Amino acid sequence: MYQLIRKFVFTESHCLEEDNTKSFAEFFEKLDVNKDGKVDVSELKTGLAAMGFSMGKGEAQKIVSSGDSDKNEGLDFEEFSKYLKEHEKKLKLTFKSLDKNQDGKIKHFLFNPANNLQEIIRYWKHSTVLDIGDSLTIPDEFTEEEKTTGVWWRQLVSGGAAGVVSRTGTAPLDRMKVFMQVHSSKSNKISLVGGFKQMIKEGGVASLWRGNGVNVIKIAPETAIKFMAYEQYKKLLTKDGGKIQSHERFMAGSLAGATAQTAIYPMEVMKTRLTLRKTGQYSGMFDCAKKILKKEGVKAFYKGYVPNILGIIPYAGIDLAVYETLKNAWLSKYAKDTANPGVLVLLGCGTISSTCGQLASYPLALVRTRMQAQASMAGSEQVSMSKLVKKIMQKEGFFGLYRGILPNFMKVIPAVSISYVVYEYMRSGLGISK
Repeated sequence: MYQLIRKFVFTESHCLEEDNTKSFAEFFEKLDVNKDGKVDVSELKTGLAAMGFSMGKGEAQKIVSSGDSDKNEGLDFEEFSKYLKEHEKKLKLTFKSLDKNQDGKIKHFLFNPANNLQEIIRYWKHSTVLDIGDSLTIPDEFTEEEKTTGVWWRQLVSGGAAGVVSRTGTAPLDRMKVFMQVHSSKSNKISLVGGFKQMIKEGGVASLWRGNGVNVIKIAPETAIKFMAYEQYKKLLTKDGGKIQSHERFMAGSLAGATAQTAIYPMEVMKTRLTLRKTGQYSGMFDCAKKILKKEGVKAFYKGYVPNILGIIPYAGIDLAVYETLKNAWLSKYAKDTANPGVLVLLGCGTISSTCGQLASYPLALVRTRMQAQASMAGSEQVSMSKLVKKIMQKEGFFGLYRGILPNFMKVIPAVSISYVVYEYMRSGLGISK
C-alpha cells in the first residue's frame, strides 16, 4: 500500500535524510498535477490516493495548513520539504523505538498529521493532572482535537476537582508548613509532632484545616485565568502560528502564571492569614477580608507580591526543564508501542520535577509568607523583602530560608497520588476516553 510513497520519500534503510532532496522534488512533481508550483489540498488528497494512501477526513487540509507558512492555500516545494523534514524529526524524537524489525520504515506516520504524535501531549499532562498545592507550574498543552471537541475544559474541570480533594487531604501538612515558616526559628524550634500538638490544643482537630477553604476556592479562577492568558501569550510569542518552542513555552507560561497570580493574589494573602488565625480571630473568608481592609488598607492584599512573582521563574523554569528532560529520556528509551508512560512513570517524573522546582523557589515562598503574615503578628516589624532576607540570614543562617520544608516535602507524594486518582475518576465520569 505504501510502496509508491516509500519509493519517492524513503531510502531502503533511513527516513528523510538530507540527500533526499531529489526524491522530494520527484515526489512534489508527481503531486503538483497542474504544474503551478504548489500542491493544494485537492492535489495532495488525489495524488496520495492514486498512490494507494488512504487519508482520513480533513487530514490533507491539516497537512497543508500546518506547512503553509505564506497562507496561500498550498505548499510550494520549500514548504513541502520543510514539512516532511520537521515531521520526520518529531517522529525520530518521539517514536525512536517504534521500528521493531529495524528496517528503517516508519512511513505510515509520515502523512498522518500529528494525530499519533499528539499521544505525547495527551499522555504527558503534568500541571493539570498533579496538584501539590503550588500553582506556579507551566500550563499543559492541549491538542487541536482536544480543543475542538471540548475535551480541554473537561480535563481542566477534572484537574480542578483533583486539586480540591488533594489540597483538602494534605491541608494539615500545608498548615504546618505555613506555621513553621512564620513562627519557627533558632530560638523557637518547632518540631512536626510538637507543632501539631500545639495547633490541636489551641483549636481542636478541625483547626488543622484552617485556610483550606480559600485555598480550594482559588483553584477555579486561577486555572481559568492562567489557561486563557497562556493561550494569548503563546499567540503573541510564536511566529505565524508555528509550533511553540521550549523557551517560548516557558515565557508564555511564566507570564500566564504572573497574570493569574496578580488577579487572585488577595486570596493568597487571605489564605495565609486564615491558616495562621487563632480561634475566634476571623469568622470566615469575608470577615477576614473586611478586617484586613479596615485595619491595613487595600495594599495589604498585595504584601509579599514581589517575592511571589519572582518565585515563578525558578519554580516554573526548573520544573519544566526537569520534566521535559525526564519525559524525553523515557520516550527515547522506552516508547515502543505507545507514548503512554503509565501511572508510576508519570507520577515519578511529576514528583521529581515539582520537588526540584520547590527547592529552588522555597526561600522566596518563605519570604512571601512572612511578609503576608507580618501585620497579623503582634509586635512584628514591617520590613521590605531585602531587609527580611538579610534579617533571616543574620539570625538563622541560610537554612533559615528553608523552615517548614519537611512538611512541604511530606505532602508531595500523597498530594500527587490523590490528585491523580481523582483526576482519572473525574475524566471517566465526564466521558473522556483513555
